[in-house]
Amino acid sequence: MNVVVVESPAKAKTINKYLGSNYTVLASYGHVRDLPAKDGSVRPDEDFAMSWDVDAKAAKRLADIADAAKGADTIILATDPDREGEAISWHVLEVLQKKKALKGATIQRVVFNAITKAAVTEAMKHPRDIDMELVDAYLARRALDYLVGFTLSPVLWRKLPGSRSAGRVQSVALRLVVDRELEIERFRTQEYWSVEADVSAGGDPFLARLVKHDGKKLTKFDLANETSALAARDAIKAASFTVSAVEKKPGKRSPAPPFTTSTLQQEASRKLGFDAKRTMQAAQRLYEGIDIGGETVGLITYMRTDGVQTAPEALDEARQVIGGVYGREYVPEKPRIYSTKAKNAQEAHEAIRPTSLARNPGKLRLEGDLAKLYELIWKRMIASQMESARVERTTIEMDCADGKTGLRASGEVVLFDGYLKVYQEGRDDADDEEGGRLPQVSQGAAARVIDARADQHFTEPPPRYSEASLVKKMEELGIGRPSTYASVLSVLRDRAYVRMEKNRFIPEDKGRLVTVFLEQFFLKYVEYDFTADLEEKLDLVSAGELDWKALLREFWTDFHAKTEEIGGLRTREVLDSLDGALAPFLYPPKADGADPRVCPTCGQGRLSLKTSRFGPFVGCSNYPECRYTRPIGQAEGENGSGEGGDRELGTDPDTGQAVYLKAGRFGPYVQLGEGEKPKRSSLPKGWSAPAMDLEKGLRLLRLPREVGLHPEDGQMILAGLGRYGPFVQHSGTYANLPTADEVFEVGLNRAVALLAEKRAGGAGRRGEAAALKDLGAHPGDGAPVRVLSGRYGPYIKHGATNANVPKGADPQAMTLEEAVKLLAEREAKGGGGKKKPARAVKAKAETTAKAPAARKTAAKKAPAKKAPAKKAAKAKEEA
Repeated sequence: MNVVVVESPAKAKTINKYLGSNYTVLASYGHVRDLPAKDGSVRPDEDFAMSWDVDAKAAKRLADIADAAKGADTIILATDPDREGEAISWHVLEVLQKKKALKGATIQRVVFNAITKAAVTEAMKHPRDIDMELVDAYLARRALDYLVGFTLSPVLWRKLPGSRSAGRVQSVALRLVVDRELEIERFRTQEYWSVEADVSAGGDPFLARLVKHDGKKLTKFDLANETSALAARDAIKAASFTVSAVEKKPGKRSPAPPFTTSTLQQEASRKLGFDAKRTMQAAQRLYEGIDIGGETVGLITYMRTDGVQTAPEALDEARQVIGGVYGREYVPEKPRIYSTKAKNAQEAHEAIRPTSLARNPGKLRLEGDLAKLYELIWKRMIASQMESARVERTTIEMDCADGKTGLRASGEVVLFDGYLKVYQEGRDDADDEEGGRLPQVSQGAAARVIDARADQHFTEPPPRYSEASLVKKMEELGIGRPSTYASVLSVLRDRAYVRMEKNRFIPEDKGRLVTVFLEQFFLKYVEYDFTADLEEKLDLVSAGELDWKALLREFWTDFHAKTEEIGGLRTREVLDSLDGALAPFLYPPKADGADPRVCPTCGQGRLSLKTSRFGPFVGCSNYPECRYTRPIGQAEGENGSGEGGDRELGTDPDTGQAVYLKAGRFGPYVQLGEGEKPKRSSLPKGWSAPAMDLEKGLRLLRLPREVGLHPEDGQMILAGLGRYGPFVQHSGTYANLPTADEVFEVGLNRAVALLAEKRAGGAGRRGEAAALKDLGAHPGDGAPVRVLSGRYGPYIKHGATNANVPKGADPQAMTLEEAVKLLAEREAKGGGGKKKPARAVKAKAETTAKAPAARKTAAKKAPAKKAPAKKAAKAKEEA
């Protein structure tokens, strides 16, 4: 008997069919061990000894693997073909050895790049040992991430309260976003003009642009104002032109290579609007296999790769498909061979491609993200092996009689579309396009100006990073690994260091603060070159050219000394340093030239950066006599309140008290009257401070609002704004409202329906599972069916029944039919509500059965103090 260990249950099921009854294929469900989220998991003083914990869920799976291994002749470790896969095989083997489950069994490691019968059976013919050099590279990377997280993050928490963890790669990615924002803020718009003319040279008119004026070749900013531009325009109108040169150049456009992990994420972002995480989830499902005609088949090759090379048999198949679908003229004379340009390319893998190009996207019954991503991958691979596009570029030069004024027309025409028939690579930002086809023009012909015009332009700042452009930049700089980019960018969003607007990254104030802190005190460790150099050293470890512990010793010596030094600084010293570095951002110059640091309330105190347990803010030095504060990201007067920081909105007709708009450290708020404890209400998300008036202020101050009596028990339903946003509330049940405006508009029927839906979803407490998608009414009883985000992943909810969304499935792509089927399967197994998992109940029963009937209670030792779980978890960094 042979036992095969893979990572996912989907792969296990498929591979078991391929190998037959002599093989038992079991899944590890990804990583089975990790470093505990507490101090001491990596111990530099013990030559970087590492402690590993087995996840509670993984313990059951490892027990199953160990039970199967005890009677096996061969243990075949067939986890994914990359560094992480190698590490998982090593972890599984370590656990089996500790359990003494091997009993003389032969240990083999096999890798396959695709989940197809041919790829799997071929891989089984070529087993090898675990590549310990890859494992060492994994250990070094994991230790580095841990040491940075658990050493640097506590310093950050103490010196900059309100901040989250700082990670090795994530901090550098954040710096890229912040640096781009600084570029945008420093940018100063510059005016320039261009002049164009409609010209005819004996045939159809065409567009030409001014390239020479007053005998001088024009550069971009030579026409800097309207006066000079209009003078140039008039010079064109007054001149007579002759065609001085006509140049036609044949050219070619060649296709891009098939996808790597990075280029797939970039193109999916540009063309499909997917973020990196969504792309990798869909790619994982395509790789692991989709049911086609009753058989599960892997549709693409392994999706974590830096390689662009393709297997010879795939090249042959691509040429056959191209010839059959598009014609022989689209097949180049020889297959295209691509090579990896990245200097730190990951272990040699194929590019991402369909396992069979004969599976045309139009013939597969895929849906949602899977259909879109598979089509993208298929087209890219097909295009990469097609003939180049042939183009003709034409340039027409025209000069006036005295040679002082010159015009130029450029055009390009596609003579043969080649690969463009299938695919054209997307771009992050639009470039200037070549003109279209130009008419036939003879050199020496007279050119008549039909009309001329001058156009004003302004330079624009560099664009903020999109997911595609940020991934591209990180890869160019050698920061991190493309296989980790999805998790790195998710961390930036999850920690609220950045936000997304129009699919662009914008740094939040806390993200900017963390970056400035790291630049001021840990600059070396967020330098782009240092991070890239560290990646190269990790590659040397994986190549067997550098000892992994030597790398850790070199890093730790300087890093530990630096954290000890900064840890000894007083918080005020840190804040003063940040205050100076952020001065242009915190205290922008005033239009009247006055000192921007003078307190706008008391006129005597000086503004500076301060901190509280909620994070930094700007405050007056005359505290507590003067209580002026404002958030760090808000300039003076941004709340629309004028120089004093406050604005009176009017008088409340019910109380006769004044209503104020004020700026606090947590943002703008409205306040009723003065006194020791006046009534206040923060402005909800989406409400602009400059747009606030008395009516809006009173509406906020009169919350919570009475909606009406609930028809079941006659108790009042209230609508208000809370910690988790707008809500309706009745008898302890809170139901979220989509916008703050609906708090003032929601009617009784709508409120009753929302509360009923919330109760049907369970418990009715704020902060519970968030709804990802409403699928509609269950065909059986009409009750709502929803996809929720739970603590252990997305799941489907219908009444008291919960059913997990299958691993790897996109919860947003779930349909009502699929959900009903999963719910029925869950109910058939029994339960699905808020019950303990069957295996947990069974385990508890077994433990109880084995326990002695009676035992004297021994004196207990006082437990060692542990870091709070939440604080420990914050320091855990991306792998």
